[in-house]
Parts: sequence; structure tokens; C-alpha cells
Amino acid sequence: MAQSLKTKIVIVDDHPIMRKGLASTLETEPGYDVVRQYEKAEEVLSELDEVKPELIVVDVSLPGMNGIELVKNVIFRNPDQKMLMVSRHEESLYAERALRAGAKGYVMKFEPSDVLMKAVRKVLNGGIYVSEEISEKLLLNAMSGRKPVLESPVDILSDRELEVFELIGRGRSSNEIADQLHLAVKTIETYRSRIKEKMSYKNSTELVFNAVKWVESGEQV
Repeated sequence: MAQSLKTKIVIVDDHPIMRKGLASTLETEPGYDVVRQYEKAEEVLSELDEVKPELIVVDVSLPGMNGIELVKNVIFRNPDQKMLMVSRHEESLYAERALRAGAKGYVMKFEPSDVLMKAVRKVLNGGIYVSEEISEKLLLNAMSGRKPVLESPVDILSDRELEVFELIGRGRSSNEIADQLHLAVKTIETYRSRIKEKMSYKNSTELVFNAVKWVESGEQV
């Protein structure tokens, strides 16, 4: 009987070890029950109405549909669904985009477990969780009425294009990016071409230079 009163949580991450670690951490809280673990976004969407979780914990990088697109799809179907992004991607590069998609929080994967649990509790209680630094920037935006502090020319990129752009900036080759995102090399090359066109880069050298600059310093590109 007590089992039915537990808070149902779903984890979406394509790394089995990471899923297991997250589940283990979350279930240290007596009232939490990780009821499902998924590798792909599409699996979540197919079972969402059946599982009805109180919270979905999702990574940005997933094979096929990525995490931010999953958030958009879930929120479209159920605007009240609570979702927390837990990712290795830098918060400064993705947090605001995740919040705009409908997530209620963003935590780096390798933060201490107490930070993760704090974020989970806050989101479940109806709040929004980001780091103090990002929270301060968003608050300044609201108070000043200025355009978002995090606004950047890369906002014109799709979620997947942004992911590819970041990995280029981290020195990954097209083969390495394809392997990490579970996509064909030809698909990655198509994304590279789209990024160059959207960002008005003349060639691949300019693309790589600006991607590295964006990742390392957060400067507009």
C-alpha cells in the first residue's frame, strides 16, 4: 500500500551506468520510486500515458530525438509534467534553452548527489532549479527588461545543431560526433553545412574557430 504513495520518477539517459547511478541516488530518498528507465525519447512518449510519472529526469544527448526536443513534446501533451534535465553539457550553454522548452530545472551530471536531490525536491515542489549563477542572470533579465543575458547568435540553431556545434567546439571530429550521438557521419556533415549557412561562416575553418571560441569563453560568435 505504501508503495503506491511513492513519487514516481522516470529516467531517460542512453548510458546504462549513468541510469543506474541516477536511480540509486534518487532512491536513497524513501519517498521516491524510479519506476522506469529509458534509453530513447521515443520510448518515453510511447508509454507516458501509461506510466504517469510525477517527474521525468532527462539527459540532453539521446539517440534519435534529443532531450530538449523530448521536453517540448512531453510539455505539449501534458503542460503540467515536471521535467528536470541532468546532463554533462555545460549549464551556461543549455540551461536557458532547456527552461524555454519547458523543463523546470537543469543540473550538471557530475554535481554532488546532494545538489541533484535538492534540484529534484525543488522541481517536485513546483519550483525551478538552476545554479546560483544562472539564476542571477535570469533575475537580472526580468528586473531590467533587457533581452536575455544568455541570448546569443547560436539561438537560431536547432537543438541538435547546437549540440553538434558544441561538440565541434570541443574538438570532436565528424566521426566522433556521429558515434556519440548515434547518427550517421553523413548526417553530421549535413548539420555542419546547415550551421555554416545559418551562422554565415565561409568555411569549415571559420566554423571550428567560432565553435571553440563559444565553448571556451562563452563569447558571442
